Amino acid sequence: MSALKLATYEERYISRLSTRTLAAAQPSFIPKLVCKPSRGQDTLKVGIFAGLHGDEQAGINAAYELLRWAWNDPEELQDYELHLYPICNPSGHRLQTRHSWRDLDLNREFWSGSQEPEVVYLENELRREKYDAIIALHTDDEQDGVYGFVSGTLLSEEVLQPALQAASKILPLNNHHLIDGFLAKAGIIKEGYQGVLSAPPEQRPKAMEIVFETPGLAPLEKQVAATVVAVKTILAEFRLLHAYAPNL
Repeated sequence: MSALKLATYEERYISRLSTRTLAAAQPSFIPKLVCKPSRGQDTLKVGIFAGLHGDEQAGINAAYELLRWAWNDPEELQDYELHLYPICNPSGHRLQTRHSWRDLDLNREFWSGSQEPEVVYLENELRREKYDAIIALHTDDEQDGVYGFVSGTLLSEEVLQPALQAASKILPLNNHHLIDGFLAKAGIIKEGYQGVLSAPPEQRPKAMEIVFETPGLAPLEKQVAATVVAVKTILAEFRLLHAYAPNL
């Protein structure tokens, strides 16, 4: 390697290291915003998580749009208590990188004894709140349409299907048979990665768990709109199926 190339490499490395050190030095906190129904009644508690990958802006913007909706139209919440975590990876968000400042993919660290402070905090939240439903918002920069992962209760797939159909009016549905290396049908994947954000393994009854993904190459405003529509549809369908579940 020439002296010039070596110097350039060292400058880039030092610059990247300095940026990460600066991100680590800044105070970090994960905001949590709670929207409760206007009438006191039995509630379904739903956790909505975004920004676990710091460079996925669509989910973050959508979370704030959902907050605005719930704040301005509390009657539409009906029996839902929404807990929104719009920026779950604050250092990655500052750096505009997928990983945290320690260069870790936080969405592979859950329920494995991780000591990453973001993961520890979110695991404590998940254990304490015992959500009836968990919705994680993500962006995939290698795919060309909306899709999602389902797990937890059997209701997850029944709820995600109409949500994808609603979102497909804004962005195309990903109809590939293989997405991210997993078998998929009509944009729905029933497998998944190890260590993703999810309900505590011991939680009973199980939560409904959905990961909603938008295509990163689509315009940001369309990604946000598709995400908001999908989440509202998930909430409507989950309420409907939850009411009928005891009789199934």
